[in-house]
Order: sequence, then structure tokens, then C-alpha cells
Amino acid sequence: MPAEPADIPADIPAEGLRTVARVVLLDPDDRILLLHGHEPDDVADDWWFTPGGGVEGDETLEEAARREVREETGITGIALGPLLWRRRCSFPFAGRRWDQDEWYFLARTDQTETEPAGLTELERRSVAGARWWTCRELSQAHETVYPTRLAELLTRLLGDGPPATPEILDTEIV
Repeated sequence: MPAEPADIPADIPAEGLRTVARVVLLDPDDRILLLHGHEPDDVADDWWFTPGGGVEGDETLEEAARREVREETGITGIALGPLLWRRRCSFPFAGRRWDQDEWYFLARTDQTETEPAGLTELERRSVAGARWWTCRELSQAHETVYPTRLAELLTRLLGDGPPATPEILDTEIV
């Protein structure tokens, strides 16, 4: 489901838009796994984010989601569920601007130990670890978390279940 030109907000250029599969990975206790990232040359410029990354070659979004979880966390036993959200974002990172069309899948796992199995060189320089968060911890967090409304979205997901069709989140430009 790559981006259609008519779907791309005017404030994010269609040319160079990167299609990304992200995963809202929940454990049996409904904790969400987030990765702790930072600018490669500035560990103080940090944030938390869901596992995921760019679709490669002719991969489907589902294939990319599974691969990214395996590479970034070492977790292979995920039950990939429905698409939850879609978000357009644009942000500076590692000396360039990234314009992304992100698709968020729900997934569940019983495996809570993480061990990155295939980080890129850039990821090795910019990912500091992973942590399982309860919804309450996420709601009370003072750290930067992406997408910015993740605590609210997770609360609604756990209370109401997945949306019938992917919810379009606000475009985020940093």
C-alpha cells in the first residue's frame, strides 16, 4: 500500500517519500515495546519510538514489519495483526531530512527479551536500547515519544480494540 500522490499532504514532498512499516508490539501484559533513539553524535537529543523501518525492494508492508522487528529487537515470534494507524512525518536525523509515510501494525508476542539481530551501522550509532512500557507509564512519561499521541492512541486501542480501518494521524513535521 504505498502512498498515492493525492494522499500526500502538500507540506511533505511526494518525491523521496519513504514508505515505512512500524509495529505496535504488545506483550501478554499489554506493555508496548519502544526503542530508545538519539542523534548519532548527540545522545542528549533523544526520543522513544516503535520498532519499524523502510520497506525494501518488493517487500510488502507486512514483510517489512516482521523483518524490522526481528532486526531491531531479535523477536521473531510475533502475531502480526491489523493496520492501526497511518502517519506522515518529516524530521531531521543524522544530517538529512527524512520524509516518511508510516503504517502502524498491531502485533503481539510472548517473547519479552530483546537482542538486536541486524542493526544497520546508523542504527548501531543511534539506538540505545529498548524498554517495555505500560500504558500508565507512557501516559506519565516526560520523554519525547513518537508518534506524539502514542499514550492516547494506546489507551484507546487497549480499551476499544483496533479500528475498523487505519486511522489517519496528524502529520508531524519537526
